[in-house]
Amino acid sequence: MVAVASVVVAAGTVTGTVSALGDERPAPGARAPVARWSAPSPSGAPASAGGSVTPSPARPASPEPAVDPSPSTGGSRTAAGPALLYRHPDSQVRAWVDSHPGDPRRAVIASRIAGRPAAVWFADFTPSTITARVEAVTSVAAERGAVPVLVPYAVPRRDCGGASEGGAPDLAAYDGWIDGFAAGLGSREVVVVLEPDAIAQSDCLTAPERAGRLASLARAGRVLKAADPRARVYYDAGNSDWNPAAAQAALLRRAGAASAASSDGVFTNVSNFNRTDDETAYARRVLAALGGPPDLGAVIDTSRNGNGAAPGGAWCDPPGRRIGPAPTLSTGEAGIDAYLWVKPPGESDGCRGEPGTFSAAYAYELAG
Repeated sequence: MVAVASVVVAAGTVTGTVSALGDERPAPGARAPVARWSAPSPSGAPASAGGSVTPSPARPASPEPAVDPSPSTGGSRTAAGPALLYRHPDSQVRAWVDSHPGDPRRAVIASRIAGRPAAVWFADFTPSTITARVEAVTSVAAERGAVPVLVPYAVPRRDCGGASEGGAPDLAAYDGWIDGFAAGLGSREVVVVLEPDAIAQSDCLTAPERAGRLASLARAGRVLKAADPRARVYYDAGNSDWNPAAAQAALLRRAGAASAASSDGVFTNVSNFNRTDDETAYARRVLAALGGPPDLGAVIDTSRNGNGAAPGGAWCDPPGRRIGPAPTLSTGEAGIDAYLWVKPPGESDGCRGEPGTFSAAYAYELAG
């Protein structure tokens, strides 16, 4: 089998990007969105933090936020108006755009990638600073009335010792790190994509190790939602080419994903390339098998899935891929809460540059 994972370079601070975009609308014929975010308040000052990230799985197969114009309707957490995604301006792609004013690729990369949302990853295990680093993002997002997307990525034995190895030394240390992460959330809406690969890839663990990890993830969801009741926490469902939906749902239940006290649903396709329609169908199968509250939903990583998966399941910066649907909190699809760019487009899996580093050539190809 092909080993997977989100390849990450921990930069000692925050990794990735986040933003808002104002031109994404549901596809023709889409149903009214079931939204779970409330109306924004006026925007405030820009954020600052830095770092780099790189995810990329492979299993078989300008800092001002803008309004997502799709109105929010329905759902148990019905929104009062359009919600914003927050763009954190200190990202690798933004730095490249700012430092290459004469590059002929700049306009395309700036408008199609740097100007769109991607998640902020916290991939290094630094307990002493994690609260401040999370708060550096969430506090400014709150001032702007915008919704940041955060990725905690420090579970022990991350990536089963593969290209993204690292994380906390043990589960007790991880639990403490999550406590610190939660303390930085504040009291506004945030989206938390909790530990990509941690559940779908847990087959490398012994049965007791897997049980411990799943229990720790269930605790993490409870801690995050207790710290910020408006946080929306999503659990790892892998992707449509990985585990069968029923098998994945069984693991997700053990990790707390079916409990309203710890979960708002699942995420799929992080760092992968599967088409949105395939992931939508898969996410719905997982949710149906999972059970739990009827308003559990799914978010799908659409950052690089515009052309679907590469032939033969190639995963390391494969050619011919494109960015997918723009990030939005209003998808128009029942049960699908958001399309997000969890993997920042242009950050290498390790074949177009060092893992986690930005490749302008690859970004330009994806944006084309």
